Amino acid sequence: MAFWAMVAHETGDGVALAREEVGDDFLGPGTVTIKVHYSSANFKDGLAITPGGGVVRNYPIIPGIDIIGEVSASEDPAFAPGDRVIAHGYDIGVAHHGGFAEYARVPAEWVVGLDSLTPREAAALGTAGFTAAMSVQALLDRGLTPDAGPVLVTGATGGVGSVAVDILAGLGFEVVASTGKTDAGERLSALGAKSVIGRLPEDPEAKIRPLGKAQWAAAVDSVGGKSLAYILSTIEYGGAAAVSGLTGGTGLPTTVMPFILRGVALLGIDSVQFPIEQRRALWTRLGKDLKPRHLSEVENYAPITEAESVLRAIREGQHSGRTVLGVAGEF
Repeated sequence: MAFWAMVAHETGDGVALAREEVGDDFLGPGTVTIKVHYSSANFKDGLAITPGGGVVRNYPIIPGIDIIGEVSASEDPAFAPGDRVIAHGYDIGVAHHGGFAEYARVPAEWVVGLDSLTPREAAALGTAGFTAAMSVQALLDRGLTPDAGPVLVTGATGGVGSVAVDILAGLGFEVVASTGKTDAGERLSALGAKSVIGRLPEDPEAKIRPLGKAQWAAAVDSVGGKSLAYILSTIEYGGAAAVSGLTGGTGLPTTVMPFILRGVALLGIDSVQFPIEQRRALWTRLGKDLKPRHLSEVENYAPITEAESVLRAIREGQHSGRTVLGVAGEF
């Protein structure tokens, strides 16, 4: 079987992503073969085609941390040809060929069956939307309720942020959306944000105080760095921040004060190694009570052959919402 794929190769001066025809033996091990309908564009995919990006173990590789489509062959009785599925996390797109190809093959233990969601909806959510749902669920598990007060969402125009705004607002929370994009207010309000503010801290050069004025019952943060330090210092007593990103840097210039004087919790969110049974259960909820109300409004679409330009925009901070990458029929 020969099929088309976007393959990333190391070159003398970087990493090149090119359309290539490959064979079945290129896919490597796995028990479920998926005919890919869609993938999606994520920051991690951008790193996969960036020299020194630090996520790919060996080239060449087919990037695409999200694989969405239908089963074409299965050695596992849990899945049958024609089943609609999504696979993401684990080694997909970094050490195991991913979704930027007409076919993908993965272990059955990485596969999630789609119930209420269509493949297009699942692609619009993808890893970023799933991470947003994980973040919201972590806060709910901590006992957060809508009457606790405002919930801050940083990086609110990004994939994680925009879906988090939508989910939280749909659950009845007062959402404060933080973004550096000055033209995003109307769009974020349409997703349900009660108010829209700029990047935090307002003065990026100011030293973060160990404790600032308490303002938020909780936060969903996909930025990290100095922004997260500021957020931790301004969360109300007993609140929590669900943290999944590092676009603001890997450092965290904070103190123990928010933790030992206000009982603030720092909740790490990792979608890569999240156990499969919990992953499947949360995807079911994403098709039901956690389903974003405005998913089509945060979705963009591009054919897979334009993946490189989309990922460049994500890396440069020029991208908003979620971009579905059409695979089937787009090579």
